[in-house]
Amino acid sequence: MDYGTLRGLITLLIFALFIIIVIWSYSKTRKSSFDEAANSIFDSDNQCDSDSKINNADVTSHIEDKKIKTNEQETNNNV
Repeated sequence: MDYGTLRGLITLLIFALFIIIVIWSYSKTRKSSFDEAANSIFDSDNQCDSDSKINNADVTSHIEDKKIKTNEQETNNNV
């Protein structure tokens, strides 16, 4: 078996795996689980809101700290 034949067989194997994955992903038996996964982002909407409020408070305090440090640096540069 030469190198060209080996490359041809590997290409054929990869193409066959691609076809199998496409058939698997578009099969009707997987549609319900894919729809459930696609809509799962909307299920835990309340939990994300409470987390984002906490994160917004942290971000706001971090921005205020950054402003204070920036002002201190600016006054040091003016001296």
